[in-house]
Amino acid sequence: MEIVREIYNLPSYDKPLYLALGNFDGIHVGHQKLIGQAIEQAHSNNGLAAAFIFDPHPSRVINPSKAPKLLLSKERKAEMLENMGLDVLIYNSFTDEISKWTPEEFVKKVIVDRIKAKEVFVGFNYSFGHKGIGNPELLKSLGELYGFKVNVVPPVEVGGQIASSSLVRTLLLEGEIKEAHKILGYYPFIEGIVVEGEKRGRKIGFPTANLVVDEDIIIPGKGVYAAVADINGEKYKCMVNIGNKPTFHKDFPVSVEAHLLDFNDFIYEKLLKITFLEKMRDEKKFQGVEELIEQLKRDSEETRRIVPF
Repeated sequence: MEIVREIYNLPSYDKPLYLALGNFDGIHVGHQKLIGQAIEQAHSNNGLAAAFIFDPHPSRVINPSKAPKLLLSKERKAEMLENMGLDVLIYNSFTDEISKWTPEEFVKKVIVDRIKAKEVFVGFNYSFGHKGIGNPELLKSLGELYGFKVNVVPPVEVGGQIASSSLVRTLLLEGEIKEAHKILGYYPFIEGIVVEGEKRGRKIGFPTANLVVDEDIIIPGKGVYAAVADINGEKYKCMVNIGNKPTFHKDFPVSVEAHLLDFNDFIYEKLLKITFLEKMRDEKKFQGVEELIEQLKRDSEETRRIVPF
């Protein structure tokens, strides 16, 4: 897959482009259907499947205080799109100037003049142009005017709910990992660099890897989770605590600590990927260290039962 940063760097292709439009945060099952249709149509017509994505997310420019946390970094998003079969990914900066474009200006400057798309694929609730006033119906009209076909992909429902990035965020914050998995089509994960913590876990027989996660990425709500840890492709069962360490602190920032089962190496400064499988319990303040240790033993046994290897 070719990644193009900024649309003015897009080369000319000798094949027609079939373009998916959207932010595709999380690449959930609804996104997968839309992008899959673009890929299928492109490849069955000797064309190239492309996606155009604004980075940063427009909300981070227009209203940063209310911008949602992201489900995926742009690197992981690109990786997933490549695995799906996308040919060209265009990441374009979103600026104040672009935010003022009318829907027709966006279509003319991006879809027609630069990308020269043969067909465009959007979701049922796609919006574009100044203040998001453009909708799929307007895009169809502009497509007829400028000579490209528009395919509007209907919503995908899972368990009676429409798949959406905002729904996934809500489920993650509630610790509903299995429900989030159904919407995403894969188990949610985070990544971070392992840094030194308070080293209290090592003293009580449960050493933890403390993760620094990109502040723009959402993490699940507070609690204890069964998960899979991945270090350089090696996978381990692990239990993860997300919270404020109430047993030891009155006021402590939310931290992510992972205890890898059957693992004793030092992994400071390494990248650790945590894939969440199930929330086991809420975070709890214990009366003392011994009570905490007994609970951690139970958590460990539960983790071994949940993680399927």
